[in-house]
Amino acid sequence: MAERVLIVNDLSFEEEVLRSKETFLLEFGAAWCPPCRKLEPIVESIAAENPSGIRVGKVDTDDAPAISAKLGVRAVPTVIVFKNGKEHRRHVGLTTKAKLYDLMGD
Repeated sequence: MAERVLIVNDLSFEEEVLRSKETFLLEFGAAWCPPCRKLEPIVESIAAENPSGIRVGKVDTDDAPAISAKLGVRAVPTVIVFKNGKEHRRHVGLTTKAKLYDLMGD
């Protein structure tokens, strides 16, 4: 995982995501999930491009079951975009970089 992609877990979720003043793209996935592995380089490329005002993170649903359950993540990969600490948009399944950028828009 690229250094610019923050690993988020049950303990860090509130501080890192909900209290963030920036738009936060958060990918929920698992190591055993082939579509998640295909999505990983797309998420990493968004983080590497470092768009202004956007933070990028990843949650391993096996390592963070509480936050995954609280947000109703039932399938992986799931990408949730948060704005001002609230869920803005969500996409379930493998997707494209363009779609992820669309999710982050207003």
